[in-house]
Amino acid sequence: MPDPRDAHTQMPSLTGRRAIVTGGTTGIGRAIAVLLASNGVRVFTCGRDADPLADALARIAEVGKGHGIAVDLAEQEGMSRFFAAADEWLGGLDIAVINAAIPADGLVTVDEATLRYQIATDFTAPLVSTQLAARRMKAGADIVLIGSMSAVSRGPGSSVYVAAKAGLEGFAQSLRKELTEQDIKVGLIEPGHTGADFQYPEEPPEKQVELIHAHRMLRAEDIAVGVLAMLQQPRRTALSLMRIETRLDHP
Repeated sequence: MPDPRDAHTQMPSLTGRRAIVTGGTTGIGRAIAVLLASNGVRVFTCGRDADPLADALARIAEVGKGHGIAVDLAEQEGMSRFFAAADEWLGGLDIAVINAAIPADGLVTVDEATLRYQIATDFTAPLVSTQLAARRMKAGADIVLIGSMSAVSRGPGSSVYVAAKAGLEGFAQSLRKELTEQDIKVGLIEPGHTGADFQYPEEPPEKQVELIHAHRMLRAEDIAVGVLAMLQQPRRTALSLMRIETRLDHP
């Protein structure tokens, strides 16, 4: 009889691992937090608003263990509060999913204050979050950055967002080389067009449902499955870049 070990690679268990998920109260981040919790991960998350946070934590509690706070990671004080609270609740860190982001516009369409806030949220905060997470990690840990296919498509009307996501792409490639000898993996997932409140008002909920059923828009849960696959690789492998697109083109 064939030995099953010849057919299957080792998939590390996630049970008992400790994770932060930034921006885990809506959309892609929420789906990731819920799926990780359902696989035995203790999840600490954050979002800017209290009501979505409460809703996300209630859903997480239905499938596993989680906690979080309402905080704005674009602010230095908010970043410090998030990691202090995560340290207290988790007692260590094995996984960091760096996801928090907001929509950003074309460069000439925004005032300077808005531009600075968008950069702080979509680029500075992910880098600082990653730095603070990495400093807490030991061998066997994982960092997963959530970017965007905008870094590749580079369409008009969102040049600030494109700049942030293209910068994140280069950052992930370089950081992976910096941390690899410490056995801290760095992976980047670049989702295509994904249904979320991120897309309002251009694509309201009913339109998103229509596009998802037509296989022309992704669900947030599709991205969460990608994160799970990245985390379940054997330690000898590095699934360092994953681009998740719809099977059919978005109209």
